[in-house]
Amino acid sequence: MDAMEKLSDHLTKRRPELRQIKKSGQKIIGYTPGGYLPAEMLYAAGALPLCLARGGDPEPVAESTAYLPRFIDTFCRCQIGYRVMGEEVLYQLPDLIVVPVNDVNERAIADCWNYYTDMETFRYGVPHNKRQDALDYYAGSLRLLRKKLESFMGTTIDDDKLKEEIKTQNRMRELFRNISYLRQPGKTPAISAQDFIKLHHASFYADRATFMVILEELYEELKQKQVEENDKPKVMLTASTLAMGDYKIFNIMDEIGGEFIFEEAAEGLMPYAHDVSLEGDPILALADTFFMKRIPPAWFRPARERVDYLLNTVKEKKVEGLLWYQLLYRDGYDIQSYSFEKELVRTTGLPFLKLESDYDTSERGQFKTRMETFVEIMKQRRQ
Repeated sequence: MDAMEKLSDHLTKRRPELRQIKKSGQKIIGYTPGGYLPAEMLYAAGALPLCLARGGDPEPVAESTAYLPRFIDTFCRCQIGYRVMGEEVLYQLPDLIVVPVNDVNERAIADCWNYYTDMETFRYGVPHNKRQDALDYYAGSLRLLRKKLESFMGTTIDDDKLKEEIKTQNRMRELFRNISYLRQPGKTPAISAQDFIKLHHASFYADRATFMVILEELYEELKQKQVEENDKPKVMLTASTLAMGDYKIFNIMDEIGGEFIFEEAAEGLMPYAHDVSLEGDPILALADTFFMKRIPPAWFRPARERVDYLLNTVKEKKVEGLLWYQLLYRDGYDIQSYSFEKELVRTTGLPFLKLESDYDTSERGQFKTRMETFVEIMKQRRQ
């Protein structure tokens, strides 16, 4: 059995396993994706982290209209829908929900869980710029989180314990980087974009020790893999959210003969680009990595940082086009897309396609039509 088959087998058993873990008395702490909550803090408290990142289904979006305004981001509306519908096991397990609030959409998740469910909710603020005072604020938020976790779990999170967890998580980040680096610029990737994203999603709820072994095995397998080159147009994907279960654009891209070879998303990927320093105050080290070093979402400042990152990456990865995928009412992305498209075309000449989703099943047809045209433009440019 290869590594991906082992992972699939593990995940098949994981939901009932998590139910048993909860029955045994182990505290499970859920949190929202977005990269502003260091999972090592939850592990150091003795809790089992569970990132709630499900999306892509229209039913919870419709269900959420009884609890949330229509103009809240689609993924965030889903989060209350999954909880109140009661059909997704992962959303029934947490004893505590932690929400790093970085915009009105994330705040809506916390407000709804707090008001409409019996789950205890804890939130902390994430500022929108990278000045020193903002870094101090975020570090202060992590200290508030540590106090909450210590109180909730009845334990103490000392620096040594936290550094041990940072060391473990650094190894996971390193493995993700190593696997990603096997996707060479302009080449057919050793692992598909969809499989790479599913690895991230698996990390949100798989048993960590089991998952680490699988990642190690997968990396060794991929290093030995003989990749046959193809002439599919190579595309970079940038997204507001890549939720667990929202894979339609990947399936369509496969159908029409294109290929994603790199991705960037504000939500849905485990932050893996930078390790956390083991020197000095671990809270400050976590704040530096999770706040200062990460690529900010579209609504953060300085906006230029994300724009420059995307422009540099399309050149570095030698892609032939960029697909911008955002969810309905993620306004920061919508606003940034207009100026970014102009700059991308001006500086690189590459084709640009923006798709906006509300997790509606009727979207697939028009998405496929527009993506087919996008891929055809890239093929014609080669001539």
